[in-house]
Amino acid sequence: MSELCWAGAGELARMMRAGEVSAREVVTAHLRQIEQVNPKVNAVVTLVADRALEEAEEADRRWASRSERDRLGPLHGLPIAHKDTHDTAGIRTTYGSPLLSDNVPVTDELVVERLRGAGAITIGKTNVPVFAAGSHTVNPIFGATRNPYNLDRSAGGSSGGAAAALASGMHPLADGSDFGGSLRNPASFCNVVGLRPSPGRVATWPDLLPWSPLAVQGPMGRTVADVALGLSVLAGPDPRAPMSLEHPGAKLAQLGQPGQPAPDLAGLRVAWAPDLGGRVVVDPEVTAALAPAAEVFAGLGARVEPACPDLTGADDVFRTLRAWRFAMTYGALAEAQPEGFSPQLLDNIDEGRRVSGADLARAEAAHTALYHRVREFFTAYDLLLAPVSQVPAFPIEWRYPTEVAGQPMQSYLDWMASAYLISATGCPALSVPGGFTPDGLPVGLQIVGPHRDDLAVLRAGHAFEQVTRHGTVRPPVVAAAT
Repeated sequence: MSELCWAGAGELARMMRAGEVSAREVVTAHLRQIEQVNPKVNAVVTLVADRALEEAEEADRRWASRSERDRLGPLHGLPIAHKDTHDTAGIRTTYGSPLLSDNVPVTDELVVERLRGAGAITIGKTNVPVFAAGSHTVNPIFGATRNPYNLDRSAGGSSGGAAAALASGMHPLADGSDFGGSLRNPASFCNVVGLRPSPGRVATWPDLLPWSPLAVQGPMGRTVADVALGLSVLAGPDPRAPMSLEHPGAKLAQLGQPGQPAPDLAGLRVAWAPDLGGRVVVDPEVTAALAPAAEVFAGLGARVEPACPDLTGADDVFRTLRAWRFAMTYGALAEAQPEGFSPQLLDNIDEGRRVSGADLARAEAAHTALYHRVREFFTAYDLLLAPVSQVPAFPIEWRYPTEVAGQPMQSYLDWMASAYLISATGCPALSVPGGFTPDGLPVGLQIVGPHRDDLAVLRAGHAFEQVTRHGTVRPPVVAAAT
């Protein structure tokens, strides 16, 4: 039964719809995997096993009813643990802060609503940093999530619990969010796939600042096809989300499914930017692990050459707007109860309070100029390849890497620039398993596409993973638990 935990989300859904396995069997297998592996990894922090089994029995009843079978959703019976910053009705949602350690929402957030509406079964919640700030998943309530490939290393963040649970076989599909890399960085650290969709592709609600293009939600899985399946459910407009885009089409759910042709990359113009045009310093082990990626794309028929869009101002855009958003969202609560926040987040909130109208105007003007430079770049190129993270997974006891390749990092944001500079561009970006360091730590390849062309990055990522197969390497913690 443990092999059910390693079947893809799409394959599991197909098996349940065909009656080859029941939803109860699938949920039970994943609950056993959590029981065996989670004590070492600490990825799932709230478990609702009894509720999940009850929902599985109801899913099986619906399958057995001929009148209901044709109306089963595309995620029928799939167990999912939701990110602990996504509100779940009747299930504790802490945001990683002691201030909300007993918080039980009365309604589902839209991302949860859509997954459950498609037939997914909630099995629990996955760990996050305090208020999802930073790319290292640790908080005072639940502690740190450990990397399944090396338990002494970070799982990344802020969707670190989701990524570690995926890598460990605890659930086949996950939800997450990404501001400066929170879907991509943990995917890179944990050898899974994470998509930062185009802003508005996945409608978000509730949201205090729904017009911001920096904060997005999206799917994570062990394969690009599963991520595409997740996006096919999550994507689409909602009247409560003013920036929401139309659905990208049925081709999403078909990517990588049996009978579908492999994506053709012949003739694609691909830019390779291993240090984003000299804007970031990258650990040599990351550079070495990703060096073959350009050759893989060339072997698939793409024309690959060194190039990078002009990212002037992207750092200031991201940091200014991020700090302002944090001050707007958490400022009053932080002033009243600072003990519920991490020191780094308090610093960001204080920085946000100092942002003036002139600062915002400067950042927005730079943001517009950046958008147009990147738009023009993608008239010459179809894709951009770069590292997801500048470092492999770092020691669990660190707050963040204080230097990269001998260069000091001045804050806990500096080492994430390879991800957050791309956030500022507004482009869709995919983290796909790209290789390993000599000591077995995963390294993610970042595939960036033109504005709103989420399908392009998914197709490219699917073609890449079919050749490299890096994502099929299971972590040592799984073998140790069996």
